[in-house]
Amino acid sequence: MKVILYHLRKSFRLILLLLAGAISIGILLYFLYKPMYAVYLDGELIGYTEDKSNLQDKINQYIKKGDGKNISFYEIDTMPVYEICYSKKDLVADDNKIFDVIIANSTPYYKQYAILLGKEEKYYLSDYKQVQAVIEKLKSKKSTNIKRISYSVKYTPDKKQEETSESKVVTALYVKPKPKKKKTSRSSSYKSGVRILSSSRKSSSGFIFPVAGCSIKDVGNRRYPSYRGHTGIDINSARAKQSSVVAAKSGKVIVSEAKVSRGRYYSYGEYVIIQHSDGKQTLYAHMRPGSRTVSVGDIVKQGQVIGRVGSTGNSTGAHLHFEVKINGRAVNPFNYLY
Repeated sequence: MKVILYHLRKSFRLILLLLAGAISIGILLYFLYKPMYAVYLDGELIGYTEDKSNLQDKINQYIKKGDGKNISFYEIDTMPVYEICYSKKDLVADDNKIFDVIIANSTPYYKQYAILLGKEEKYYLSDYKQVQAVIEKLKSKKSTNIKRISYSVKYTPDKKQEETSESKVVTALYVKPKPKKKKTSRSSSYKSGVRILSSSRKSSSGFIFPVAGCSIKDVGNRRYPSYRGHTGIDINSARAKQSSVVAAKSGKVIVSEAKVSRGRYYSYGEYVIIQHSDGKQTLYAHMRPGSRTVSVGDIVKQGQVIGRVGSTGNSTGAHLHFEVKINGRAVNPFNYLY
């Protein structure tokens, strides 16, 4: 029993000595050393940090959101590795240095707005408001290429040269609208009041106006071949019934009659139809009673008098109703008079 007690006392003393030693070492380590994290990148020590969570959070934020200015995000191939260790109290954590090394070994991606003309990237801007301003200015200036202008958002490690001036981009892309062509009588629609000072001027189709010193009356924006049954143009003469009606082109008279009773062509009153060698026909209606100077079968020359302006048939005033027909179908006379 005494032997057992002896050994117990001896063991207890040893335990106390070991515990005292451990406490002493702990106190020594506490005052001389502190826990740190050694940070490695690709197996290379790049520094120490006391708070790995805070450092890693900062790295993650930069990876996702960039610098909040030009860089949209970073692409990092290798993330840092942390190992706990004890270092001397005077060792200072260098989180900023570690962060800079990691960012320096990553790839920045820039956000840019490319202005496209069709599918071609023409200019680059950094701000969406600039893009909006460019497109709105081109719209307000009615640039003819506005439908071909668009933009795209690009994320690229190769930043393109950006334009700082919106007006420079607008000036470079702007295409001035072509002046609108004035409507001529060769159009399928035309205005009334067209002045014709001479009946001798030939058109490109070889026709002349059938009445001199005249204007086109009451045609508005009519479209041919028919507008409420009106298949020609009404020509008003300054001298009214004193004006001569001439052949618009040389040809053969195939109709020369006076419709004095109701029936087909009654509305024409006294009228003449001339057949031309190119297959066209011209019709001259509402002529003055008894003024026709040609008969069926007569060969007339261009400019030859065939009657006078009148108001026979379905007419409310002195004028000449003039038609051009091809294969019996009325066409727009202006296409042949100009």
